[in-house]
Order: sequence, then C-alpha cells, then structure tokens
Amino acid sequence: MNPIRLDGRSLTIESVAEIARHRRPIELDDSAIARIRKCRALLERKIAAREVMYGVNTGIGELANVVLTPEQARDFQKYLLYSHAAGCGEPCAEEDARAALVSRLNTHCWGHSGIRLEVVEAQIAQLNRGVTPVMCQKGSVGACGDLSPMSQAAITLMGEGEVFFGGERLAAAEGMKRAGIPTIVFHERDGLAAINGSDLITGMGCLQLYDAGRALRTQEIALAMTLEALNANLMAFDRRIHEVRGYPGAQESAENIRRLTSGSGMLNRPGKKLQDAYSLRSSPQVIGAARDAFRWARQMLEIELNHAVDNPYFFPDEELTLTGANFQGTPMAFGLELLGMALTTIGVLSERRMNRLMNPHLSMGLPAFLTKGAGMYSGMMVSQYTAGALVCENRLLSTPAATGSIPAAADQEDFVSMGMTTAIKTRQIIENSWQIVAIELMMAAQAFDLLAPLQPAPATRAAYRVIRRSVARLDADRALHPDIDALAKIAKDGEILEAVEKEIGKLN
Repeated sequence: MNPIRLDGRSLTIESVAEIARHRRPIELDDSAIARIRKCRALLERKIAAREVMYGVNTGIGELANVVLTPEQARDFQKYLLYSHAAGCGEPCAEEDARAALVSRLNTHCWGHSGIRLEVVEAQIAQLNRGVTPVMCQKGSVGACGDLSPMSQAAITLMGEGEVFFGGERLAAAEGMKRAGIPTIVFHERDGLAAINGSDLITGMGCLQLYDAGRALRTQEIALAMTLEALNANLMAFDRRIHEVRGYPGAQESAENIRRLTSGSGMLNRPGKKLQDAYSLRSSPQVIGAARDAFRWARQMLEIELNHAVDNPYFFPDEELTLTGANFQGTPMAFGLELLGMALTTIGVLSERRMNRLMNPHLSMGLPAFLTKGAGMYSGMMVSQYTAGALVCENRLLSTPAATGSIPAAADQEDFVSMGMTTAIKTRQIIENSWQIVAIELMMAAQAFDLLAPLQPAPATRAAYRVIRRSVARLDADRALHPDIDALAKIAKDGEILEAVEKEIGKLN
C-alpha cells in the first residue's frame, strides 16, 4: 500500500479509517519535516536563553508558576507523563488508539509544537510496524486534551507501559524491541507536546462518523425494503417536494429511496393509501436532518484533525511563544453528541416501521408478526421488543455528557468538555444502531418472502440475497438471536451496502 503523507492539512475521515483499521502506512511530508525542525530550533534557542515557558521549564496547571531549573526541566517531561498516565478500566480498541496517534502526529506537522523530530518519527514507526499503545478508556475529561490516555501512549516510547503487538499484549519495552524501534528519552517540551490535545476524542470521532455514514445508508436500504413491503405511496419522496423546502440531506435521502425502489413490482399493488404514517412518509426529512448533522460533525472533526492543537504554541517566524486553550474538546464533543442524537432518532423511526410490519391492522395485508402460523407461532413478535430495548438504551445514551463539566486542577481547569465520555457513549449508540437495522432488515426480508411472487426492486433484491445467505426465512419459530447477530455483523462489515451499490451505483 502506498503511504499516506502527513502534512498537517489534508487528512480526511476516510484516510484516518485507512490508517487506523487497515494499517495503511504513513510518512511525513518534506514540508512538515522542515516546519518541525524550524520550530524545535526556536525552542532550543529560547531554552538556552533561559526564557520562562509554560510546560517547558515550568510546572503545569495550577503549578504553572513554579519555575524549574535546567536540570529539572529535562527530567520533568518524564515525570509529567508518569503523573498523567492515570486512567483506568479496559483498554481502547487498537483502531481507536491508532486513530488518536494519527491525529496527534498531524498536529505536529504544523510546526508549532516544539517537539523533536525524533519523537514524531518514533510514533510513526509504531504505527507503521503495528505497535499500538495500551490506552485506558476511562480517565480523560477532554481538556487539557486527552491527557491520561495520551500519556499512556507517550510512555511506551520510553519502553514503559504496555503495547499490543502481533496479537499480544506486551510490556512496551518488549514490543518495541520486537518491532525494532529504539526507545527514546524525552527532552524539554517533548512529553507535553505528545499529549496536549483532544486526540483520542478526535480519532474515535473520525471512526465513528465513518461508521455512522455507512449505518445511515444501510438504514435507507432497510427503509426502502419496508416501503415496498407495506405498499407505501412514494409521492412523499418526489424530488419537487424536497427541493421546495431546501434541506440538502432530505433531498439526498429522498433521491436514495427513489433509486432503491426503482423497478419494484411490490409497489404496484392496489389499496395504496393517499398518505402513509409519519414513520414512512417523513423518513427523508428525519434521515435528511441526520445527514445535515453529520455534515456539521465532519466539519468539526476535520478542522480539528487538520490544524495545530496544542498549548503552548511556538511561532518561529515571529520568535514568539503563546499560550491558550486549543486543547479544549468541546467542538468534537458537540459534533459527537449530535451524531448520537441523530442515530438514536433514526432508530426510533426504524422501530416504528417494524411495528407496522408486525401489526396486522397496519401491515397492508401481511400476516400477524410475519408468520403464517400465528397463534402456534409468534413469528418475529419479540424481535421488536429487542429493538425497543435498544432504542431505549440509545435514548439514555443520548443524554449529553458535553454539558457535564466537573472542575479539576485546583480550579485552574475549571471547565472541561467531558468529550471522551461523549465518544464512549456514541460508540455504543452506533453498535446498537447496527442491531436495530439488522432487525428491520430481517423483518423486511421475511415480508418479501410472504409477498412472493411479487418482485422487489433490483437494489433491494440485492440486499435480500445477501440477507438470505446468512439468515433463512422463518417458516416455524426458532431462536432468532443468532440471526440478529449475524445480520448486524454483515451490515456493519458493509456487505449489504456493497451489494446494493454494486447494483445501482454509490448512494448519496
């Protein structure tokens, strides 16, 4: 694989996923190397001149007024990382940790952090050789950045802490040795520069937004199948209706549904309603709002990903040092809160469509609970319960963490973003969303079988074929939990979306 070049300005959500998940190698752009060296040279001059600089030769937080001796200043970086590596609980997924390192490295490419090139190159080697720091999920408050997990990552460069390598969890010294990466000694500023941004939130957020977009398109496939099964009136998806209101997301969603249902033989049945229920008719407006929300979340994440996130900043052209608060995680936290809220709402809509498939008073002629033996058999009745439980959990998880600041550091850091908590719960919302869409897909495929010999649209027929490769039709009751889990996995892996887009081209 050709490496992705880091220049500080051109990473995308998709490129982060390539690096974090598919182990795409990375390298520094020559311009980034020049900026890193130029900035470090400025810092060395200031250190030699005994200029007092926050986090270089002073303590941090409430201890910023404590000035360190030159001898203390170099050792301070090591002790800073030790004290901040104070997280707890289960480790982050390797892909999340890798995404966090990518985010941090891209910050350094701006040449404002003062970090030595050797430190940057050591972390690039970790990523390229598959050495992933063990970083605890719990411990970050999202300002000053993700200090605790990023410190756990940084100490592995010294051969301390733990790493994942070759499928094992190892002492960092052993993992670095096996990978052929020399350990380093941190000099002035190196340690703080390696940790002082909300990079784990950013990395996790990039992967979550990537997954959320795929989940959204998979939801549209499930919606299209349900619309066919319920003989919906597609007037509500007419291009002109959505153009006159103007929301881009709604226009995109309606277009997707038109393409997904084009050529359906199921939508020509008699008995069509003039206006369907909101869970069908207003789907483009709701899913479209999520699409527009995702656009804003992408903007927040890609701005963060492609700019310098640190404190303090060094400006070589002006021989200047400035301190501020650009480590604050609130922009990403707001984006991820909105993402979770949007997916939760779409899950509510999905569950209401399931209700219409289950209920013989609403299902446009389908048998009760999608079984021909209702009474003896309960069909898919209780699968809707499962969807309801998942929706309820997502509603609770949608309660914002980003409003939950708890002051720290003797009130010097008296407002924090709690963005890491947002990232953790948003990830769970996405996982639950895959289960919800799996249940609707399972029900819609069963409805297709019950409506035979009527033929679905080519796009939804492609989805149906993928579903039936893993899940058999329900002729008599059986335990459905393996079917739900199997469908959630193939949906998450992109098999259904890929099959549909192979049939009709890329969805919006």
